[in-house]
Amino acid sequence: MNAQEIKARLQKEGITYLLAQWVDINGTPRCKGVPVSALDQFLQGSAGFAGAATVGMGQGPHSHDMIGVPDLETYTPVPWESGVVRFACDIHVDGEPSPYCSRGALKRAIARLAERGYELRAGVEAEHMLVRRFEDGSIRTFDPTGFDTLSKPCYDFKSLSGSMAYLRTLLEHMEKLGWEPYASDHEDATSQFELNWKYSDALTTADRYTFFKMMTSQVARASGAIATHMPKPFGNLTGNGSHIHFSVWDKRGKNAFLDPRDKRGLGQSQLAYHFLGGLMAHARGLAALFAPTVNCYKRLSVGEYLTGAVSGFTWTPAFISYGDNNRTHMFRTPEPGRFECRAVSGAVNLYLALAGFIEAGIDGIERQLDPGEPFAGTNMYELPLSEVKRRKIQWIPQTLEEAVNEFEKDGVARRALGPDLAEEFIRVKRREWVRYHNQVSRWETDQYLTLF
Repeated sequence: MNAQEIKARLQKEGITYLLAQWVDINGTPRCKGVPVSALDQFLQGSAGFAGAATVGMGQGPHSHDMIGVPDLETYTPVPWESGVVRFACDIHVDGEPSPYCSRGALKRAIARLAERGYELRAGVEAEHMLVRRFEDGSIRTFDPTGFDTLSKPCYDFKSLSGSMAYLRTLLEHMEKLGWEPYASDHEDATSQFELNWKYSDALTTADRYTFFKMMTSQVARASGAIATHMPKPFGNLTGNGSHIHFSVWDKRGKNAFLDPRDKRGLGQSQLAYHFLGGLMAHARGLAALFAPTVNCYKRLSVGEYLTGAVSGFTWTPAFISYGDNNRTHMFRTPEPGRFECRAVSGAVNLYLALAGFIEAGIDGIERQLDPGEPFAGTNMYELPLSEVKRRKIQWIPQTLEEAVNEFEKDGVARRALGPDLAEEFIRVKRREWVRYHNQVSRWETDQYLTLF
């Protein structure tokens, strides 16, 4: 859409307020409100931000303003607030694209893949929980009916019923926005839900996922709850992932991953296996992008596996492996022509993660990397440690520190962000790790206070 078409649509739909929205390095939505009467100024660069007031934007208090440049194609009516439209913005400084803009990093990766004649299409499984927070700082799951008490509540009707209005509202909003939602369900933890909508090109999916987090926060608040995408809010409950489903399409609009003649029996093309080979080769370096917080590794922890004390399962992968329609792998084949990455955290900045996927996939294609044979039918949770070592299967990093160290060593993963944003990402995440370790937890005082 051009400026004149935008003006006509705003007038037709009775819009009086615009949200200039972008994300910081954590993927957190940041906004500035603009009255529709100031549209011309907005389109010319009036939405200025002080980058040092946010996280990971490479600015100090002396830096020039960041300007939110709206992508007019992201015109998104805000369904919970009448008369408001959101535009996803790219960040510019002094008239040039900022190297610290997450959306810009994904656009650069998309362009590099397009030079090779391809486009990444992606979808997400947006898991999250509804909780309440009390005056003492504690949180509990939100259960207005009192029925959400099963040890295995996944797909249970009574557990779902208390939050059905919340889920229906989200689905109605997505339908109005043209996202084509097709499912919602109660997940494996108390008050945990997942909604699914149709896949799209990588940039559109990242824009929608960012808006989805904005939407869940506001719809939940109307119900007296907090919607959290935090990977592991409760130590005893399954965590929140954001599994990425992905495939590569050519310029003719044909799925370049699909090959019914696949000798490995998964319906994937040679290109698909090379792309996957790149992801697996760089998975440890990419971990910091798809699991970018300290808390993510509480969800991905496999420490009990190493000690032989596992009981049950957490639905999160332990190994950098792939297979058929098997949820114990990092990469699953839910159907021919696409893969799913199950290690992605609910805390993901999807712009950066998808940029990383594209760069690793390009490397796999160019070097014709082979992921090896799939572990068809293997329950990876039950694979003996001796077999893991014999096959030289790699682990997903187990702490943010380990993941950031792997990211720093991996030139392909760093290239996905560009040199400036990569260095800023490392700095921000190392500081997060240090601050985490400066805290003394209740577990530590319970364990050690009178032990010595």
